[in-house]
Amino acid sequence: MDTSTTPMLAQDNNRLSFNNSTSANSETILPAQSIRYSQSRARRAAWGSFVGAVVDWYDFLLYGIVAALVFNTEFFPQVSPTMGTLAAFGTFGVGFLFRPLGGIVFGHFGDKLGRKRMLMITVWMMGIATALIGLLPSFAVAGWWAPVMLVVLRAIQGFAVGGEWGGAALLAVESAPKKKKAFYSSGVQIGFGVGLLLATGSVSIVNQFTTNDEFVSWGWRLPFLFSLVLVAIAWWVRNGMDESLEFEANKSLQDRANKIRNFPIFEALRQNPKAFLLIIALRLGELLTMYIVTAFALNYSTTHLGLARDMFLNIGLLIGAVSCVSIPCFAYLADRFGRRRIYVTGALIGFASTVPFFMALESRNTLMIILFAIMLGNVAHDMLVSVQQPMFTELFGTAYRYSGAGVGYQVASVVGGGFTPFIAVLLVEFMGGSWHLVAAYLAIGCLLSAIVGARMKPQAVD
Repeated sequence: MDTSTTPMLAQDNNRLSFNNSTSANSETILPAQSIRYSQSRARRAAWGSFVGAVVDWYDFLLYGIVAALVFNTEFFPQVSPTMGTLAAFGTFGVGFLFRPLGGIVFGHFGDKLGRKRMLMITVWMMGIATALIGLLPSFAVAGWWAPVMLVVLRAIQGFAVGGEWGGAALLAVESAPKKKKAFYSSGVQIGFGVGLLLATGSVSIVNQFTTNDEFVSWGWRLPFLFSLVLVAIAWWVRNGMDESLEFEANKSLQDRANKIRNFPIFEALRQNPKAFLLIIALRLGELLTMYIVTAFALNYSTTHLGLARDMFLNIGLLIGAVSCVSIPCFAYLADRFGRRRIYVTGALIGFASTVPFFMALESRNTLMIILFAIMLGNVAHDMLVSVQQPMFTELFGTAYRYSGAGVGYQVASVVGGGFTPFIAVLLVEFMGGSWHLVAAYLAIGCLLSAIVGARMKPQAVD
């Protein structure tokens, strides 16, 4: 076989692919085998990707937690409680609408100028927007300008996080040794768990030391202001990172061949349009499990079941803590035994745990609620996300990978994540307070992800 025309993904039997058309133009790709990886450089890239992801996910998830608790009364008091909750979760979804735009803009410049430069910008943008949310006046002070400003800042959050995942994942994957890409890039998703841990923990601590009136009035603002401390730490760490090895090597090759496109996203769409739909389907199980357990269930359990607010805040803490161990463990297993096996197993566990989770909620059985929250939020979710970085980024060529993988990832976030709490609340209202349609929504998403994952071409170790 003439390897000069063999697509890149087909050359590497340790990568997942769907068909040969999903690969990059081999003339613009420097084979990964020819790049000499430095372990210290790979570790710095993994650490930098992790710490920035912590900041971005802390800020992004904090919004969802507080929206479930106080935004309906602080920013939308002139409507009914149900409509206020829908409005609060609607603003939560706005951030997801702007994530693809952030993926396009940061992906465009990340493919041209480098991953590191864009990651320095995203972390500052996210942190400043989050701190400003903590300073916003309430509806009682500013009227309708208050929710308008809230929506604008949420949009900026979404724009920033839209550029974060693609750059952080690529920097880690492209700097990692060939047979350890899932493990080295798992820090991006561990950052999600740590961000969830910090966001839930900060709200929980403030909740413990304030009365309900104090929490609603000013206490919820403190975790948003704390974001500035995390931003300063992340900027310091990322400033010491090196640029991606594959980007540096391939940029030189592309410059000589004059192959850099004006708009990398168009090249990604031309080379592999199918990948965008595949990423959406593959992310459904992960997105629905996390946002139904951490955002929707918090609201549903307090509003419809009369459970204490502390309960799901503590469950969020537990899920975040466990993920710091479970994600790298699953990533290690994926590098050893195959990404597809880990992924499909996680999706099926999510499918099987859905109804038991909601039955545990209905019975108000604390032990069973915790057990199945972990099954959904740690076992199923963490098995899915542990393999996503190499799985998604390797669907695209290096020259347009930031744009392709980043935008695909963020479009999936809109479809499967951004409005999940909003949709779930609507389904509950439609069913007169019953959870059955929400359970069906979650189960179908997990099953679809499992089917798509099972249809992937296997790795050599599968």
